Amino acid sequence: MKKLIIFLSIILIVSCKTQSKKIQLNLNNDKPNILWIVTEDISPTLSMYGDSTAKTPNLDALAKESLIYDNAFTTVGVCAPSRSSIITGMYPTTLGTMHMRVGKDIFSWGKRKYKKNIDRKDIQGNSIRQYSAVIPDYVKCFTEYLRINGYYCTNNQKTDYQFAAPISAWDENNGKAHWRNRPKDKPFFSVFNIGITHESRLWRNENLPLTVNPKDVKVPPYLPDNFETRKTIARNYSNIELMDKELGEFIRQLKEDGLYDKTIIFFYSDHGGPLPRQKREIYDSGLKVPLIIKSLNSKTKGRSDRLISFVDFAPTVLSLANIPIPGYIEGNAFLGIQDKHQRKNIFASSDRFDEFTDRIRAVRNKRFLYIRNYFPELPKYKDIAYRKNIPMMQTFLKMKEDGQLNETQMLWFQTKTSEELYNCQDDPDNLNNLINNYKYKDILEELRNTLDVFQSKHQDLGQILESELIQNMWPDFKQPKTENPEIIIDHKYISISCPTKGSSINYQFSNDFNKAFNFDDDWQIYSKPIIKTDHKYLYVISERIGYKKSDMIKIKL
Repeated sequence: MKKLIIFLSIILIVSCKTQSKKIQLNLNNDKPNILWIVTEDISPTLSMYGDSTAKTPNLDALAKESLIYDNAFTTVGVCAPSRSSIITGMYPTTLGTMHMRVGKDIFSWGKRKYKKNIDRKDIQGNSIRQYSAVIPDYVKCFTEYLRINGYYCTNNQKTDYQFAAPISAWDENNGKAHWRNRPKDKPFFSVFNIGITHESRLWRNENLPLTVNPKDVKVPPYLPDNFETRKTIARNYSNIELMDKELGEFIRQLKEDGLYDKTIIFFYSDHGGPLPRQKREIYDSGLKVPLIIKSLNSKTKGRSDRLISFVDFAPTVLSLANIPIPGYIEGNAFLGIQDKHQRKNIFASSDRFDEFTDRIRAVRNKRFLYIRNYFPELPKYKDIAYRKNIPMMQTFLKMKEDGQLNETQMLWFQTKTSEELYNCQDDPDNLNNLINNYKYKDILEELRNTLDVFQSKHQDLGQILESELIQNMWPDFKQPKTENPEIIIDHKYISISCPTKGSSINYQFSNDFNKAFNFDDDWQIYSKPIIKTDHKYLYVISERIGYKKSDMIKIKL
């Protein structure tokens, strides 16, 4: 337990940030409505980014009334670690959420059982188990701050944070969650996740008609140009067109409710595209995402080349909502009243992806990408079973075995160098490694030093073997449990506390004597003493992220 306490008491040193010109949304509301429309697994392969292959009339209309970001990046080229950054404003390497995937907490409130025997190993071959990441005790889901400050928060439906979503994170967290369910006139923060563009839909949607002609698609130079590849790419674009229809329905509902001009809308993808050598990669093909934001009354339009990282999303929403940003958050607000700094670099990591483990770190500025490979003896390509479901993948691998790939296409299958450097403006596919080009010596030194400084100021738990990391989080590989809340009642007020450091307390009043626990019940967050009501009973649960929730305590009033 002593080891656990030390591990969970990491003190973050916030890095220095430069002051520069800011872009702000025009706010006429102290607590504006905010809607996130999140799609999965697409790069900026959309018309507003110069690729009109997929017809997306709804997204095009939204983009015309929005600010389009040309340099938005995830922290990891895969969903679960990147989503842990989005919900906390922290780097996965700080949280210990960098490995994909640690448990099965993917949808709604998460599966609460974790298997011991799974076919996964850490970098040294030690067996690991499923687990829910225990993040530092001072870190919360940022939606908790929104809820405490009067927002109604809904998530429909994916969570996938590398830990089970705590009760405190959402008012609603299920397939029916919607801003329409909020109390009258209460501001909302609502998230809708669109899964139709996910990698798995490249094969699960095979029987759906293609709405994009395979002859019309552009084939990236790192993929072989043949019928199988073109058909898979056409399926991806056809899925994007299906996604556009779902997005259009959310916009229609906003307008029907008279809320379109009163709502800030974010559209983005959780990481880069679903094709081979895109998702899971630490190149732009895996990290760079579309990001479009519509302001209140569509007052802020145009384009921005500002660098944006997923760690910036949480502080930006808090800034837009006029809520102070907690000091521990590692991202920067890029909109709202707390937009004070523009970042010069984004940082990314790559660790375990399913059954294959590695450790890679990267830093990128507006032009150059620098990559540091800690295990250069390992190949770039990882033979991940899940990815081999992609229809074109078997043909791709057979061509490799038969020696039919060209030099560019073979780059993915080569052993890594210890470092890589790419000019992303001249080489957007990151194919020409400049690490030995003397012309870029100064750039290389600058980015090496930038990564060194970043690592000196941010804890990197990827340096710990995952088996040891789990032992630190779950002593004896057993999930810790949040202690029961303690309740004090006087003639008017109810005070609640919990001995478990970092826990959040949830409560509700009821007249039900034998109330069973239900995640979707109307749980409120305790933040200050509450006034007694006429209800007969008070139910209370405390929960720390990564821990089992406490027992549900019932108090007769």
